[in-house]
Amino acid sequence: MLTALSIRNVVLIEALDLEFGVGLSVLTGETGAGKSILLDSLGLALGARADSGLVRNGEAQASVIATFDAPPADHRASGLLADNDIVMEPGEPLIIRRMVKADGGSRAFINDQPCSAALLRDLGGGLVEIHGQHDDRGLLNARGHRLLLDAYGRCDAAAVATAHGAWRAATSVLVEARATVDNAARDRDYLIHAVEELRKFAPEPGEEATLAGERATMQKGARLTDDLSAVSDCLTGSDGGLAQLRQAARRLDRIAGEEPRLALVLEALDRAVVEAGEAEDRLGEVAEALSFEPERLDGIETRLFDLRGLARKHQVQPDDLAGLCEEMACRLAAIEGGEEHIAALEAEVTARTAAYRAAAQALSGERQMAGGRLDAAVAAELAPLKLDAARFRTVVAPLDESQWTAQGMDRVEFEISTNPGAPFAPLTKIASGGELSRFILALKVALAEQGGADTLIFDEIDRGVGGAVASAIGERLARLAQTNQILVVTHSPQVAARGAGHMLIAKSSDGTVTRTGVHALDEGERREEIARMLSGAEITVEARAQAERLLERV
Repeated sequence: MLTALSIRNVVLIEALDLEFGVGLSVLTGETGAGKSILLDSLGLALGARADSGLVRNGEAQASVIATFDAPPADHRASGLLADNDIVMEPGEPLIIRRMVKADGGSRAFINDQPCSAALLRDLGGGLVEIHGQHDDRGLLNARGHRLLLDAYGRCDAAAVATAHGAWRAATSVLVEARATVDNAARDRDYLIHAVEELRKFAPEPGEEATLAGERATMQKGARLTDDLSAVSDCLTGSDGGLAQLRQAARRLDRIAGEEPRLALVLEALDRAVVEAGEAEDRLGEVAEALSFEPERLDGIETRLFDLRGLARKHQVQPDDLAGLCEEMACRLAAIEGGEEHIAALEAEVTARTAAYRAAAQALSGERQMAGGRLDAAVAAELAPLKLDAARFRTVVAPLDESQWTAQGMDRVEFEISTNPGAPFAPLTKIASGGELSRFILALKVALAEQGGADTLIFDEIDRGVGGAVASAIGERLARLAQTNQILVVTHSPQVAARGAGHMLIAKSSDGTVTRTGVHALDEGERREEIARMLSGAEITVEARAQAERLLERV
């Protein structure tokens, strides 16, 4: 609820501080007194375009501060503030401040925290609805009609939202699967050739290192073969060192008994024979380890060359070829089994679509019924508001499938026909200012319990009407004020008499400077103002008596 409005240096307003209460507050005054300036000031605080023309002549800047009760935690405004990192203490009032400089610059603050004008517009839409001659928000915005109808008819879209989510998820899986199969199918011939080639080659993890090691050993053997053979000849040939040692040892053994000192020589020779024999054995082992077949070496080199060539061809490491073969085989299998998989997914999408369609059609039926009830409720309000020739209808029309959402498959819009036989059209297209305001009032009365902004402002809703129609307008405004804070700018004494609070907007001048001011009226002043509205500049006794009767009647 709007609790206070502080205005500084806006057009004719030098300084103005207003307080607002619950229920219906009326603002009256002579034509041209500055009522529109008051509404423009509030609009500025709610994110309207900052026009430097609003700055009072001779001043550097204008400012407006609008104060609201702290919004509940579940209020749309609380969510917007949290989403935009605007911190509020529990129970702290919501204070919006907007400043406009004479050079056109502007700044905005929420509880002294800087914010954008766009945030003010979003926030203001949930706090205040201003219904005037050129307003294009609130009930005149067709984008909100579906939500209003659902709230009025208590139409629950939860089942539709669940079905829509399942349908979109199944569709997404199907699209992805089709893309996978299509991509694989384009590569089918390549995959067949590559898998056949890799399977025929049969690469194994670690094979490159094994082949490279074996090749290195054989190449070493090739380099050492001649030297090893020469060493072997020196040791084991008929004239080799080992044979000579053995022959010397045999001869010495025959004569060692004749000379005791030869025993030591024989022992040394025996050790030499043993050591040479061990050397012969070790040489044989090394030669066997390094032995190779040229054909085997050629085969290893060819295999290693081909292995590395395949790896380069497929842009992987040699050890990854085996895994690549399995991956390609799986892609081929996906092509072969893809049609069955796609068929299963298509059946799933069909089932999910049917489930969504059924839930959405049920919701459409609820909306059609709610629309009929709303049409009847609004129609009951039209005649007393001098709109008895007009007709109102709620259009619930199907959307194209591409526009189906979690809220259903319907377009909802409120339309009117102002004269018998005239076609229906959106409210803003065919209603005049006064008619439009009264249509809005009729709608608001019909939708009184369906939420919306807490504060409603009607600007000259009674333009061009009087008598019984003005009384009907006042009665409906008072009815709305039971659940909402209502501010109305009016020229009708019947409407003014309904107010719980009454403010007089007046313009004054000292000959050089003109100012607009607002004065809260007490009971006596209020009676005089209503009498003025009844009789004009000269207040008569009859006018005062009529004003008294109007106030007593309400």
